[in-house]
Amino acid sequence: MKEILSVTKLNENIKQLLEASFDTLWVEGEVSNLRRPASGHMYFTLKDEKSQIRAVIFRSLPMQRRSSWAGAAQFDLEEGMSVVCSARVSVYQPRGEYQLIVDVVEPKGLGALQKAFEQLKARLLAEGLFDPAHKKPIPFLPRRIGVITSPTGAVIRDILHVTRRRFPCVDILIAPVRVQGAEAPPEIIGAIAAMQVVGDIDVIIIARGGGSLEDLAPFNDEGVARSIYHSSIPIISAVGHEIDFTIADFVADLRAPTPSAAAELVVPVRRELMASIGTLQGRVVNCERRLMAEVCERVALLRERLKDPNRRINDLRMFVDDRLERLRKGLDHKRAGERPKLLNLEIRLGHANPLLKIRDHRFILENLRKNMIARWHDREERVRGQVQKNLAVLDTLSPLAVLRRGYGIVRKIPDGLIVKEAASVTVGSTVDVKVSSGGFQATVTDVRKE
Repeated sequence: MKEILSVTKLNENIKQLLEASFDTLWVEGEVSNLRRPASGHMYFTLKDEKSQIRAVIFRSLPMQRRSSWAGAAQFDLEEGMSVVCSARVSVYQPRGEYQLIVDVVEPKGLGALQKAFEQLKARLLAEGLFDPAHKKPIPFLPRRIGVITSPTGAVIRDILHVTRRRFPCVDILIAPVRVQGAEAPPEIIGAIAAMQVVGDIDVIIIARGGGSLEDLAPFNDEGVARSIYHSSIPIISAVGHEIDFTIADFVADLRAPTPSAAAELVVPVRRELMASIGTLQGRVVNCERRLMAEVCERVALLRERLKDPNRRINDLRMFVDDRLERLRKGLDHKRAGERPKLLNLEIRLGHANPLLKIRDHRFILENLRKNMIARWHDREERVRGQVQKNLAVLDTLSPLAVLRRGYGIVRKIPDGLIVKEAASVTVGSTVDVKVSSGGFQATVTDVRKE
């Protein structure tokens, strides 16, 4: 009898066969159906024009390409990206599906470093790190310059040579760092942070010579970019040659095409400044002389017009005395004209004395009060007599008066209706009888309807 295999056993055999037949291989294709579940693994389909295969990248694998630089830049896998993968063929036994276990992946055509550069540039641009509104102005004449670069090589020598030639007395503080390799970004970040606390540093130059994209990778690091952005001191980026652009160039407050150009941008030429100061000094002196001549000319003209100041003062004294005399006469004339009007007003005010009117009105009010009291008493007597008459009539018509004459009011029990006819009660029923003083209950023993 032929051997009968279970599905699980068959899948195990296929898995062993495939993994033994295919060693690590390189596969190229387009990424589709990319999924990133909570586990952190990435599942996708690698396809070309005619077929496709499932692939998985486990979380422990950093998304980077193998490179001669140990800290190769990371990039994000995207839907539709053309990639080249180093992978192993395996079988997922529960579903009997074969797939690729990806160990290395890099974009096809565009290197991982370039792809990471483009992705980081787009992300930081969206966050606003390149916004010109956040860039700080470079001081015109810094007292102390901080330089972050390699302590060896031509870059630091060029910067020192240019600054000594242009402005020899400027102070330069060098923060030695590595500018290439995996250790470079942390050292650059630490140097920027140290410059913030040193004090008296007006501007920072981050410099490096030219090189390949991998050589310039530390200056495309996200941590370096954010440190430049958050620096309270203006930073000039002088990385690579004029044709080289890094993330640090976009974030920095100013980009210099070369380290030497950065030194030229940060300090002016001392001789040119001295010449400019001399020219300005000469212009100030000439301006002061011209102003002095104009002032002297005006003083001479005023002195010509004011030959004898005592004569002018005497004229002003007489003018003031004349005006005072005219003012006194005018006030006397005004006072004499207003006196009759004042007397007339006093007489009119006496006739319109409110005390007289108050006395007359008080007499009228007293008469009105007496008349009102007399009329009120008369009205009260009439009303009292009418009330007495009405009380007598009311007493006559009151049912209580009838009760006092020996009559009573009979009500049925329990509804309390007044008995007006003998037919409304029956023998044996109980009635309530009210008399002039109190009442009692009675039982009907006989009913007569006559």
